[in-house]
Amino acid sequence: MAGTIQIEIIGLKNAECCPFPCDENRTCGLSSCYPTGKLTSAFEVLATELKNEYGDRVDLRLTLVDDHVPDYVKNLIETDYPPLPIVLVNKKLTRIGRIALDRIKKEIEKEF
Repeated sequence: MAGTIQIEIIGLKNAECCPFPCDENRTCGLSSCYPTGKLTSAFEVLATELKNEYGDRVDLRLTLVDDHVPDYVKNLIETDYPPLPIVLVNKKLTRIGRIALDRIKKEIEKEF
């Protein structure tokens, strides 16, 4: 079994949590953040859900790039053109492109 899985969400402070409208269908698997549709709200709910599911086996981090874009993020954007929000699992780019509980959990399970 792997050690701690690091999940990093990269985006803008006032951005949406995904390219789809935030509605009552909650295809993302999160409900406490509805109807804000905001990345920061979705991140908080995601953190709670992942903590409940995985405890300390998952380390979740939010990197906001409004004021400063770290070099590794610049490199990702220049080489891979990922959609925002960017979801990294153990520093590897995923193609999720939104805060979606089930899809992030699938990526975590691949690492275990």
